[in-house]
Amino acid sequence: MSFLGDMLSAIAERGKALVDFTAIPQAATPVEQVAALCRSLLSSRGEAGALATATEVFERYRKLDGSQRQMFFRVLLDEFGPDMEPLLTAARAFVSSPDDRAAETLHHLSEPRRQNLFRLLNQSTHGTAELIGMRADLLAMLPDDPGLRPVDRDFQHLFRSWFNRGFLELRRIDWETPAVILERIIRYEAVHEIKDWEDLRRRIDPADRRLYAFFHPRLRDEPLIFVEVALARDMVGSIASILNPEREIIGTDQAQTAVFYSISDCQPGLRGISFGNFLIKQVVQELRAELPKLQKFVTLSPVPLFARWLGRQPIDKLGLDALSQPNWWLEPDAAEAIEQKLPALAALYLTELRDSTGRLLDPVARFHLGNGARLERINWLANTSSAGMASSHGIMVNYLYKLDEIERNHEAYASGHPVAAAGPVRRLANQGTRLLEQGTTDEGK
Repeated sequence: MSFLGDMLSAIAERGKALVDFTAIPQAATPVEQVAALCRSLLSSRGEAGALATATEVFERYRKLDGSQRQMFFRVLLDEFGPDMEPLLTAARAFVSSPDDRAAETLHHLSEPRRQNLFRLLNQSTHGTAELIGMRADLLAMLPDDPGLRPVDRDFQHLFRSWFNRGFLELRRIDWETPAVILERIIRYEAVHEIKDWEDLRRRIDPADRRLYAFFHPRLRDEPLIFVEVALARDMVGSIASILNPEREIIGTDQAQTAVFYSISDCQPGLRGISFGNFLIKQVVQELRAELPKLQKFVTLSPVPLFARWLGRQPIDKLGLDALSQPNWWLEPDAAEAIEQKLPALAALYLTELRDSTGRLLDPVARFHLGNGARLERINWLANTSSAGMASSHGIMVNYLYKLDEIERNHEAYASGHPVAAAGPVRRLANQGTRLLEQGTTDEGK
């Protein structure tokens, strides 16, 4: 890959001598200059000239400020869509004579020109990384400018092809991994902060710890997503027991359970491109091959939006007033009163409550349950860090990946059937329903 990158860079450098960049109107705005280069790239015929032009597009794009980049995406939306007149002609031809050839022509002409532009840009030395960065910029703009979504759909369409499972490489990250990758692991950890190098070492070096990441050949030292695994004797119910520097380290011969306790996406520009389901399943295969004595594969997962949802409920009517007290979990009476109700409401939230589109409210639950796991256990005060208490009042959950049930659970979830949950979780959810109904009734009085 290094040789290929050097070769593409050399071709691009030679190509600069073949492309007359001075033909780009210097009086034009920076956005108009980048747009002119994009038009030139689409009409380019020579490989060297195309690589040089693509490189120039990225160099000039990086110099644009935020508002200019938004204007550039507007140009991509307005000027680089399908060519409508030939498309209408092809559509009429297909309607009058619907055959394979007419369908192929219609399909070809319906593709937005910006998709071909992105393919040509991708040929430059660091084109894939540059395009991921572009999409990250675009995603940040969408909440305020949703009209740009067609451009994002074109990015997604291409990225789903370029980053499909067949191109991804699974690597185990250990203390021998190059430092540049280890530094990125520290920076990208999104669930349980890695404080320093020693903290990282405790997560990847002992015999009962594993970390695996997916990589793409065009992003050699950039992990796409990674998962941290703790080998344990049984299911684990608190993150402190995993991250405690003084914990007991067990031998692999004692491990019967693999606990997936952190999954971190690394590239904001690849949001919505699914890797996590493939990652977990392949890591399970790797672990089973290495450690055939493993019997359970579970997660220790956050419930990131639970506190936000609960904050919209009648807390006082639910008897949860103590949640507003600082460090309430350190007060035995307050903690006992809240423990009688909070896990039940969490079980209800995770298994029954859905948004207007019919999706479960919790994104982590959607991921694991949609992936075929079973909600196995609600863990009380499992994460008492400031982040854990703020997001879920300390609640964490175990999802169980039972290998002979994964496909059945996945199909049931996709068909809209009740989510797969263990009996105790079901009973908690029923209790949560009664609590919520009672609180809502009391509120209406």
